[in-house]
Parts: sequence; structure tokens; C-alpha cells
Amino acid sequence: MRCPFCGAQDTKVVDSRLSGEGDQVRRRRRCTVCNERFTTYETAELNLPRVIKSDGRRVNFDGRKLRAGMSRALEKRPVSTDDIESAVNRISRQLMASGESEVSSRHIGERVMEELKAMDQVAYVRFASVYRQFEDVNAFREEIERLEGQPTPEERRLQLDLLEGDEKK
Repeated sequence: MRCPFCGAQDTKVVDSRLSGEGDQVRRRRRCTVCNERFTTYETAELNLPRVIKSDGRRVNFDGRKLRAGMSRALEKRPVSTDDIESAVNRISRQLMASGESEVSSRHIGERVMEELKAMDQVAYVRFASVYRQFEDVNAFREEIERLEGQPTPEERRLQLDLLEGDEKK
């Protein structure tokens, strides 16, 4: 692995551990030339379906674009980078598990909205406003009214904690 600071070819792995949901390895490395430390992530290269865009173009699935879109919606919200990474990994696994060779960008957008709704309702509305192209305040109001009838992400986590507590008895 080339050092991102000095460009040296020789780096040493200082620490390795599983990251995310266990489908990624996080490695701390140290350059043997300049002694700077940096982190790399290793994931298996898998065959993901091609994405059919709304204009009919077909492009390769890009997890970085997915992560960037979710990060934009979650900007300045109390959601960790690990939570975003886990959501991206779940969406990627769902796409691989489908066995499809192509999937529409709308399908991916719906998966993103499900993940955001479970993480942070403000981020969900931000993403939905762009994704569904809200044209006026009424569209926002309707979406927020739909959300108000559902438990918040925190309430959902508490419910799951209670259910898991019942299983232990």
C-alpha cells in the first residue's frame, strides 16, 4: 500500500479489525519512511448489478455515490459514519442478493429512503424532497404528516430493546 503522505511503497499494518457489520476489514497502517499513520478499508469485490438511470443510461453501481448522497442528507445530523457505512452495506447486500443483473435507480432510491427513515427523519425528508422532487410546501407537509404517524427511529430502537429483553426471559 502506497503512503498517501510521502508516496513510499512500503507501509506496515499496525492493527486490523472487522468494521461495519463484519464485511469489511479496517487496517491502521504506518509508513516505514515518514512514520505517518493512516487507515485503509478492505472489502470483497462483488458483482453488483448495473444501474438503469431515469434517462435509460446504464452505469456501474458506485457505493461512493450512494454514500455521498446519504451523507449529504445526514449533514449536521447526529448519525455516525459507521451507521452510514452499515446502511450502504445493507443496500449493497440487498442488491447482490436480488440476483438481478440490472436494477433501476428508483429502486435504489427507495432503499436509501427506507434506511434514512430508520436513522433520522430530518435526513429522510431532506433526501425525499430532492428524490421525489417536491415542488411546494404542501409536498413537504404531506410527507411530514405521514412521518408523524410512525414511531421515530429512537422509539423504534427502544421497542426493539424491549422485544429483545422479552426473548431473554
